[in-house]
Amino acid sequence: MRIYNTLSSREEEFQPQGDVLTMYVCGVTPYAECHLGHAMSYIVFDMVRRYLEYRGYKVKHVQNFTDIDDKIIKRAQELNVPSTEVAEKFIAQYFADMDELNVQRAEVYPRATEEVPKIIEVIQGLVDRGHAYEAKGDVYFRVSSDADYGKLSHQSLDSLQAGARVEVGVEKEHPLDFALWKAAKPGEPWWQSPWGRGRPGWHIECTAMSLRHLGETLDIHGGGQDLIFPHHENEIAQSESFTGTVPFVRFWMHNGLVQLEGEKMSKSLGILVTIRETLARFSPDAIRLFILSSHYRGPVSFSEDGLTAAEKGMERLRQAAKADGGAGADWQPGAIDAGAFRQRFVDAMDADFNSAQALAALFDLAREINRSISQRVGVEEGQRTLLELGRVLGFTFEDRDVRLGADPFVGLLISVRADLRAKKEWQLADSIRRRLKDLGVALEDSPQGTSWKYDRPSG
Repeated sequence: MRIYNTLSSREEEFQPQGDVLTMYVCGVTPYAECHLGHAMSYIVFDMVRRYLEYRGYKVKHVQNFTDIDDKIIKRAQELNVPSTEVAEKFIAQYFADMDELNVQRAEVYPRATEEVPKIIEVIQGLVDRGHAYEAKGDVYFRVSSDADYGKLSHQSLDSLQAGARVEVGVEKEHPLDFALWKAAKPGEPWWQSPWGRGRPGWHIECTAMSLRHLGETLDIHGGGQDLIFPHHENEIAQSESFTGTVPFVRFWMHNGLVQLEGEKMSKSLGILVTIRETLARFSPDAIRLFILSSHYRGPVSFSEDGLTAAEKGMERLRQAAKADGGAGADWQPGAIDAGAFRQRFVDAMDADFNSAQALAALFDLAREINRSISQRVGVEEGQRTLLELGRVLGFTFEDRDVRLGADPFVGLLISVRADLRAKKEWQLADSIRRRLKDLGVALEDSPQGTSWKYDRPSG
C-alpha cells in the first residue's frame, strides 16, 4: 500500500508505527454553514479511514473544532450573541450535514476552548526552550529557531519572508513569527495564562490536541491543500520544537479543493455552495460519487451537470446491487468472478487511494451483473461484492427519494433547536424534539453535538 506524502512529494510504502493507526484531520471553524469544500475533505478522509479499516487496520481518528477564533468573535459581535452560541449552532449543523453524508464520526472531537490547559503547557515549553517569546501579552513562535521551517511547503525562509507583512502595532522579531497566544481585546473571550488574559492562536491548538489524544508522532495528518501553508507548516515547527521528536507526522495527506467558477470554495470569500442546499437536490451517495470520481489530490469543479451525472451513475449502481436475479429454477449458476473485481478495487485503492479507478471496477461489476441477469445467470455473489466494496467508499445504496425531502428541514430544525438551547429556552427546544419524534426522527445529544436518525422507516 502506497500513500503520497506531501512532505517528501512522492508516494511511499505505508506501514503504521504501532498496533493502532493514528490519524488527525483538521476540523472546521464553526462560524457559518459548511460548504462542498468541507464535504470533499471529510468525505475523502472518511474514505481513507474506511479503506484502512477494510484492510485490517485499527484506526484512532481525531478531528478538532476551532471553536474560538477571530471569525467566530466577529460573527458573534455582528449578531450580538456570545461566541459560544455561534460555535454551538454551527457545530450542530456540521454534525447534521456529515451524518447525512454518511461520514463516520471521529473517535474524539476536541475543541480549542476545552484544551486551553494543554495549549498553555505547550506554549510555556516553547518559551522555555527558546522557540517562543512574549510581546505585550502576545506570545509568538520564533521561526528563526527552526532550521527546517518551510519543509512541508518546500519553501525557504527567505522566499516565504518576501511576501510576509506585519500588522501595525504588532511587535515581532521576524515577519513570519506567528501567534501562539493572543492578548485579550475588550469584549473578547479570555482565559488566564502566565502572559495575562488571552486566548489561543489558531495553529497551536492542533499541536496540543494531537499530543494529548494521539501522542508525539502521528501516522497520518490530513486536511485540504489550502492548509499546507501556513497552518500545517506551523504545526510541524511548533510540535517538533516542543517535543524534539522527528517526525511530528509520518504521512501528510492533502486533498484537492472544490472550485466554483475557477475560484476555491471559501466561506470567508463568500464563494460557496452549502452542503445543506446541495443535499436538498441530490442524494448523499451522488455527492460522494461526484467527489470520489476524481483522485483526492486533484481539484474538483462544481457543476450541476456533474452532480446530475453522478446521481444517474449512483442509480445504476443501486439498481445492479438490488436487482432481483437468480431466484428462478431456470436460472443458471452464478458465473461472475467477483474476486477479480475485488482485486481491481484493492489494487486501485492501494495506489494512493485511487477512488476513480476503484469506482471504474464497481461500474464494470455492475455492468456484468446486469449482463448476467439478462442471460438469467445468478448474480448473488456479484451483488454482495458490489455492496461490500461500495460501502468501503461510504455509499449507503439507499434510494434517492428516501434520503431527500424531509432531511434538509431536519438539519434546519436542529440548528434552530441549538439556538434555543443556547438561549436556555428549554421548553421550545423540547417542543422541537417532541414534534420531530412524532414524525419518526430521533435526536441524540452528546458533547460533540446533536445527531439524528429515523426512528422508523421513512418514505
